This record gives sequence, C-alpha cells and structure tokens, in this order.
Amino acid sequence: MKRIVIGISGASGMPLAIHLLKMLQVTQDVETHLVLSRGAEMTILQETGMRIEDVKSLADRVYDNDNIGASIASGTFHTDGMIVVPCSMKTVAGIAQGYSDNLLLRACDVMIKEQRKLILVTRESPLSSIHLANLLSLSQLHHVIIMPPMLTYYNLPQTIEDMERHMIGKMLSQFDIEVPCFKRWQ
Repeated sequence: MKRIVIGISGASGMPLAIHLLKMLQVTQDVETHLVLSRGAEMTILQETGMRIEDVKSLADRVYDNDNIGASIASGTFHTDGMIVVPCSMKTVAGIAQGYSDNLLLRACDVMIKEQRKLILVTRESPLSSIHLANLLSLSQLHHVIIMPPMLTYYNLPQTIEDMERHMIGKMLSQFDIEVPCFKRWQ
C-alpha cells in the first residue's frame, strides 16, 4: 500500500487537485492523506463551486492545517511522499525557508528532512526573481521536484480534462503509479 500526502494550497488550479484526488480514490493500493490551507478552501469555492466537505471526502484521511501535531507532521509516520497541488508561491517561500507554521508546511518539511519525494505543482505567472530563487533552492534538494502544470500538445489533448490527466500521470509516475489514459511519448 502506497501512502501519499496531498497538500492543497491557495493558488489557482483547484480542478487539477480535485481530479488528482478522484483518480487516487479509484487507484488500488494507494492511501491518501489530505491537508488544505485556508487559502485553498477559499479558492476551491471560487474555482469549482464544490463544498469543502465534498473535496475532503475524496481522501482517506483529512487533517486540519492548524494541527501541527498530526501524524503527517512526524518523520516516524511513513509515507511514500507528498504532492502539493496547486502550490502557491507563499507555500514555496515557507518550504524554502523552513518556516513550518502550519501542517501543510510542516509535512513538506518532513518530506525534505526524511528525503522523501516532494512534488510541488507550482502556480504563478510571471515569476519574480524571489519566486525563482526560492524554486531554485528547492530544486537543488535531492527529492524535491518542481512540476508546474505545463500544457502539452504532443498527446493531442481534446479537452481540459485530457490536459489534467496528462499532468496527473506525470505526477503519479514519480511514485510508479500508472494512470489510465496517460499517453507517454513513443
């Protein structure tokens, strides 16, 4: 059984996070642990119209972002890694500076210190020099992967969902999880 922590911060891109949770919900042998920032809760309502409880119901376990003592805040709680999707530049700054003042940031800090995979699906455009410096410092850490949700065209997407599936396939490929309809380059 793989155990993956999903962090959702307040950046734009909530449909991608929800699509990821739905795909993982039907993937066998994967247990999801979800933590949402306050900004994420506001953005979910704005971008999707979904109730927060409906989003939370897509995960196996859900944690309050203020609960810094939750299991995912400890390195002794085994996980295979974490995906932060979408990942705001505020969250990137907190991770890069080791500023773990909430559970989402602490869980990221745990991934780094335990050398577990941490995938940051970063959302911002354009990027400032400060954003780039924070991203550079994180990218130099062995298990941190910066993965902006870039559009791909070689797979001939027909819908936004096709583009989301491709991005999710790339995320989950990092954990050796194959996603249906993920078209690899041949």
